Amino acid sequence: MAAREAELAMVKRHVRDGKRCVTRQREIVAHLEKNGHPTESARALLTSFEEVQVLHKQHLARLMSEVALGV
Repeated sequence: MAAREAELAMVKRHVRDGKRCVTRQREIVAHLEKNGHPTESARALLTSFEEVQVLHKQHLARLMSEVALGV
């Protein structure tokens, strides 16, 4: 059970850190737009961060379900 708790803590940390990355990258894109700079690369990175964040959230939901079911 300790391994499951460690995995859950790790995935929660990934979700938390991912949220910060997505938020920061959105700020960077906004700053670039505001100052008339190209945003293609920054937007592509933002899309990647958002996609990874979805995966982290799905992983967390799956783990939480397993914990609730006692799996």
